[in-house]
Amino acid sequence: MTRDEFTKIIDHTALNPAATKDEIRRVCEEAGTFGFGGVCVAPLWVPHATWCLAGTPVRIATVIGFPHGNTLPEVKAYEAKLAIEGGAHELDMVIQIGLLRAGNHGAVLDDIQGVVNVARRASSKILVKVILETSLLNKEEQQIACQLVEKAGADFVKTSTGFIGSKVTIEDVGFLRSMVGKRMGVKAAGGIRDLITALALVNAGASRLGSSSSVSIMKMWPV
Repeated sequence: MTRDEFTKIIDHTALNPAATKDEIRRVCEEAGTFGFGGVCVAPLWVPHATWCLAGTPVRIATVIGFPHGNTLPEVKAYEAKLAIEGGAHELDMVIQIGLLRAGNHGAVLDDIQGVVNVARRASSKILVKVILETSLLNKEEQQIACQLVEKAGADFVKTSTGFIGSKVTIEDVGFLRSMVGKRMGVKAAGGIRDLITALALVNAGASRLGSSSSVSIMKMWPV
């Protein structure tokens, strides 16, 4: 993988709840400077990021039902609609983790499908990435989650929010890739802070990386 290929799969992330408008602008500028494929910001900042990145190829991603996933499905769908209207190209939504663990798979499917439907009505180019929070799920639950995400028509499974405290693992990425094959993308996120870890996750099957340490990671790239 070349440097340019690597930077294109990075979502340069700014989800700190204390982030200011100037800090969001800086993140957008960094994305352009380093050639990151996208930025991931909170819904509040989508219009600002859209303004900052106008005329650039940098994708704008935002989060839906973040970080716990327990927002009502109707609210998630409306949040997705507003995000797209504000300029978002990608939606990273959190599943209803407790309902999945309780075996209420129909409700989880409907929750995901609601956001996917909003995205598809807006544009076939809008991507939906579904955050599973793998550290809270056993392998059977992760497998079921992948099946539900695929059935709902989403584009990616994503490991983590990065807000629960546990880091993404190579094992989890490899397992998710084994579950979805080449049919869907796998995004790794949560505690990715160095180049060696980032490349190991790619080798394990990650097709997208989310990190707030993207600049530090790229400064580790050999000259």
